[in-house]
Amino acid sequence: MEKPNLNLGLWRTQSDQLAEIKSQMPISEASPAEGGGTHSRKSSRQMVVASPGRSGGSSGKNTHIRKTRSAQMKFELDDVGSGAALSRASSASLGFSFSFTGFTMPPDEVADSRPFSDDDIPEDIEAGTRKKFQTEPTLPIYLKFTEVTYKIIIKGMTTSTEEKDILNGISGAVNPGEVLALMGPSGSGKTTLLSLLGGRLTVPSAGGSITYNDQPHSKFLKSRIGFVTQDDVLFPHLTVKETLTYAALLRLPKTLTKQEKEKRAADVIRELGLERCQDTMIGGSFVRGVSGGERKRVCIGNEIIINPSVLFLDEPTSGLDSTTALRIIELLQDIAETEKTVVTTIHQPSSRLFHKFDKLILLGKGSLLYFGKASEAMVYFSSIGCSPMIAMNPAEFLLDLANGNMNEVSVPSELADRVQLGNSQRETKNGKPTPAVVHDYLVEAYETRVAEETKKELMIPTPLDEEIKSSVQTMKREWGASWREQYSILFWRGLKERQHDYFSWLRITQVLVTAVILGLLWWQSSVHNPKELDDQAGLLFFIAVFWAFFPVFTAIFTFPQERAMLNKERAADMYRLSAYFMARTTSDLPLDLFLPMLFLVVVYFMAGLRQTVDSFFLTMVIVFLCIVAAQGLGLAIGATLTDLKRATTLASVTVMAFMLAGGYFVKDVPIFISWLRYLSFNYHTYRLLLKVQYETISPVIDGIRLDSGLKEATALAIMVFGYRLLAYISLRRMKVG
Repeated sequence: MEKPNLNLGLWRTQSDQLAEIKSQMPISEASPAEGGGTHSRKSSRQMVVASPGRSGGSSGKNTHIRKTRSAQMKFELDDVGSGAALSRASSASLGFSFSFTGFTMPPDEVADSRPFSDDDIPEDIEAGTRKKFQTEPTLPIYLKFTEVTYKIIIKGMTTSTEEKDILNGISGAVNPGEVLALMGPSGSGKTTLLSLLGGRLTVPSAGGSITYNDQPHSKFLKSRIGFVTQDDVLFPHLTVKETLTYAALLRLPKTLTKQEKEKRAADVIRELGLERCQDTMIGGSFVRGVSGGERKRVCIGNEIIINPSVLFLDEPTSGLDSTTALRIIELLQDIAETEKTVVTTIHQPSSRLFHKFDKLILLGKGSLLYFGKASEAMVYFSSIGCSPMIAMNPAEFLLDLANGNMNEVSVPSELADRVQLGNSQRETKNGKPTPAVVHDYLVEAYETRVAEETKKELMIPTPLDEEIKSSVQTMKREWGASWREQYSILFWRGLKERQHDYFSWLRITQVLVTAVILGLLWWQSSVHNPKELDDQAGLLFFIAVFWAFFPVFTAIFTFPQERAMLNKERAADMYRLSAYFMARTTSDLPLDLFLPMLFLVVVYFMAGLRQTVDSFFLTMVIVFLCIVAAQGLGLAIGATLTDLKRATTLASVTVMAFMLAGGYFVKDVPIFISWLRYLSFNYHTYRLLLKVQYETISPVIDGIRLDSGLKEATALAIMVFGYRLLAYISLRRMKVG
């Protein structure tokens, strides 16, 4: 006996019930999907399916039905066979509303339903309470780019070089009040295009035209452009409030007072929903801090605090859950609605995120596959014969096409004919066209159908007065603070950030344990005879070596670790490099004084060194001078060689050479290498320590004749300033980007 088709019966039952629901629904509450129209950004939040219990109206009880996310949109199962629902399912969140046989809702539990709104969504604990973003008016900027190209030169194993195209003739535009999404698979050129549009990548190998209000990029635009990088470049030990306050003090105009700048930072914290975590440290790899969504909003706050005209973001939703990502995109929407121009790269958005974008650029292997309204992308690809064969997220469908993946995608007849005429083994894979063939077809389709019309639209002048257009070029570059204010702000910021490292228990324990061991080994040593004097001289030489080695390898990591932050802040014109360098080097001095003071207090009295006040403080001054000189060498090496492996290797060889030439191990150095000792801060520090401790005992100690010490002190002072000057010159030559 033939078994009944249970699936068919279930589908018929569901279809009949949905048809009954439609017949009972008022026309005003029918889903917009039935009309075939495109959902707008605002109307998509208010769609609802009427409940089956609504038709009677005899029940007078005001009970409430539970509203869920899945009730926002409905999927007509009886349209599946005809394929009419596929495009609607691809452009919706795909929330299915089934009514199974045998399950009915009691009439007394059914009440009048009302349109679903954002007010029904409970407060998102991760993202905080969403508030409408408010900001002051700013200069509107219309961004246009035509035939943008970019090439890099790849050096081979031999002397031969090869050019590689990263971008091939990308054209598009975005206006104030719009959000433009750059989408494509990894390696398609999204970040490169974003960097070119934001003025962060200015190289001769870039071609094409990029204009802001029909004017080329200028330095003035740095204060009008916000750029959020993909990596969250923040100081881990600063709190959210401190991070945004320092950004406000450095970036907002001089015309504002300190109190007004701090108020602006507080306003941004409130607008971004960061009140509850404003006193929490940002955190990092080894420091517990705020969540990923909060960290991303802090990065956005760093840029919108200056009220930019254009905001660029590189994958702001990467690594975030879908709810937090939605909140970030809604925030960008709110920013755009205040007449700002927003451009963001996005890797693989959910369907909800996809419909938040106004315009879309789809890239594949550096070529333009689509530019236009995001809501019309599915219509365009359907027009060239590429439609999803199953219900899927529009973003997934577009990324599959950009990757050349035609699985579960209809193959255009033109492409199928082309494959049949060509070499089947080369141009087909498992019965489908190869990715290379699909890519060529999509590029050709866009060039023949859309590209020319887009280029004509880009030729239309921007609808702005000539005075406003020219303001992009005529405005002068201005700093947000004077040099003295920049130095002061950066000094205190550096002090707050690095005090956690300097005063960590690990570092304090390391110094104290070393000091105690030295004190025990040279416990109450005396200098009654030459043998005892030589033993104590060994302790002085170790002090000179230890406080030269320790600062060098600490300072080496300074600029390589802060290079990303320095590049980001210099690209935004936050401060002068000279103010940063002076603040960075001087803010370390109070911190550098603490540990050697702790070290000498323990060693000096345990080892029984010369017990006079002058000798103790002179010893401390000499050690401190050695530390500052050694630190300068570390800064110079770190700034010159930003690769840490090369920097540490060079530092190891240099410190070892200085130690051997320090005058303790070798007394008679050959004349052709004797010059090395004068470059060694170990040599000068050791001679000064011998003079302070033994000048009243003998004029010659361990074969070294003691003099006034003026030459040694002068040599150390020259090293202090000379090494730092070399570090500053190296930073000046460092490429910003």
